[in-house]
Amino acid sequence: MSFTKIVATIGPVSNNARLVQKLLGAGMSVARLNASHSDLEWHAATIDMIRRVAPETCFLFDIPGKKIRTMHLNNEPTFDVGDELILTTNLDHDGHEKVPVSFSDFHSCLSVGDVIMADDGTLCFQVTKIEGQDIYCRANTAGTLRSRKGINVPMVDLGMELVTAADHRMIQFARTYAIDYIGLSFVESRRHIEAFRTICGADGPSIVAKIENKVGLLNQEEIIDAADAIMIDRGDLSVETRFDTVAIEQKRILKCAQSYATPVIVATEMLHSMITSPFPTKAEVADITNAILDGASAIMLSGETAVGAYPVGAVDVMRSIASSSETYEQEIAIHPRVSRTENKNIPAAMSGAVNAVMSNLDVSKIVVITKSGFAARVVASARPNCPIIAMTNNPKMARRFNLYRGTKGIYADIPFEKVSSNHIMAFVHHAWKIGELSELDVILAVAVAYPNSGNRMNLIQTHLVQDLVEALQWSRKT
Repeated sequence: MSFTKIVATIGPVSNNARLVQKLLGAGMSVARLNASHSDLEWHAATIDMIRRVAPETCFLFDIPGKKIRTMHLNNEPTFDVGDELILTTNLDHDGHEKVPVSFSDFHSCLSVGDVIMADDGTLCFQVTKIEGQDIYCRANTAGTLRSRKGINVPMVDLGMELVTAADHRMIQFARTYAIDYIGLSFVESRRHIEAFRTICGADGPSIVAKIENKVGLLNQEEIIDAADAIMIDRGDLSVETRFDTVAIEQKRILKCAQSYATPVIVATEMLHSMITSPFPTKAEVADITNAILDGASAIMLSGETAVGAYPVGAVDVMRSIASSSETYEQEIAIHPRVSRTENKNIPAAMSGAVNAVMSNLDVSKIVVITKSGFAARVVASARPNCPIIAMTNNPKMARRFNLYRGTKGIYADIPFEKVSSNHIMAFVHHAWKIGELSELDVILAVAVAYPNSGNRMNLIQTHLVQDLVEALQWSRKT
C-alpha cells in the first residue's frame, strides 16, 4: 500500500457512481466536498450516492467560514488592465453591471487604495471609490472574474465573526449526514477552533483547521495543538502573506505538526496542469514529492478531480508519485522515528517504546486498538514503514482514521473491557478473521488497557500471528 493519503474533491465531473468507483480504485482515500460550490441539496445527494457505492468512505466537508467569495454570476465579466469593475454587497446583482460578494459588510471595511485579490491571487484590483454598497475597482490584471471565486484583502482586518449563521447551518448539515471532518477557513487561534468544536458537539465531525493567513501563521502552534488535522491552503496563504515564502511556511507547519502528532493535508494546485492536460509538469512532481518527504499525511486534489478533464488520471499520477517518494524515504530513512520522551506522560513514554521496538524488530503490521484515535495519530506521526491497522468499536472514528498516514480504520463491535485487557486479543482476532492479518505477520499491538480518561495508550505487545492462532485455537468461523 501507499502510505500517503489522497483527498479528492468531488464536483460536477466526478459526481457519479462510475467515476467515484474509479477514483477509489485509483487511490482516493477521502472524498472532499466544497460547500462554497453548489447548494446543500446537491451535497446531500452526492453523499448519499457515494455511501451507496462505498459506505466506508471518509468525508471532508469544507465550509466557507470567514472566506469571502463572489456569488453565482449569470455573467462572468472579462476585463483588461485599467478597466473598471464594481463589486457590491447588494445580492440583487448577477455580474452584468456589478459583481456581488458574500460578505455583507465588505464595503464598510475597505478604503480607497486598498488592494483586492481574487481567484487565489491571479486577479488584482485597487479600490478607487466606495459608494454605499458598491466598491469601484481598477483592474491591475486582465482576466475574467468567475462565480464562487475567493476574494482576499491582504493585511486588512475585516472584523468578521468567528462563527456565522451560515456556519451554524453547515455544521448542522454535517452532523445530520455524519460527516467525518469539517474544514475551517482562515483559522487564527485555539479559540476559533473551540468555538466550532462546541457547536459540532462531542459526537460531531472532527476539525481540519486551514492555516492560510498571517495571524494563522503566527499562532500555528496553538492551532496545530487544538485541531484534529491541519490543511495548508497555499492559494489563500500566498495571497494573504507572501507568495515567495509559501514553501518555507509549508515546511515550518509540517515540522511543528510532527511534534504534536497532528496530520497535515497539503493542498492547492498540486496537479493544476492536469485540469486540462493528461500529464503533470515536472515542477508539480517535485512539489508533491517534497511535501511527502517533509511529512505530509495527505495531499489534496481540487479542480483536478472536481472539474478537470482527467480526474482519475490525476489520482493515478498522485498515487504513483507518492509511492516513489515513500520508497526513497524508506531507503534513506529521512524520517528517524520521532521520540517524544521529553514529555513525562504515558503517551510519550509509549511512543518512545514503540519506536524502540520498530528499530529492533522486523514488524510487518502495527495494530492500534483505540477508542478516541489518539494512539493511532501518535503511531502514524512516527511514519513507520509498515501498514497501521487502527481498530475501534466506533464506526465514525474508524472512517476518520483513514486520513492518517499509512492507516486503515477498522470497525469491530467489541466492547473495551475496563477491568481486563481481553478486548485486545478480541480485536486482533477480528483483524485476522477478516483477512487484515495473516499467519506470517509479525505484529506490534498498541492498545489501551483498563481505559480511563488518562490512559489513551498504555500497552504494547509483539506477536507472530501464527503463534496466536495455535495457542488461542482461533477459527475464522467464530
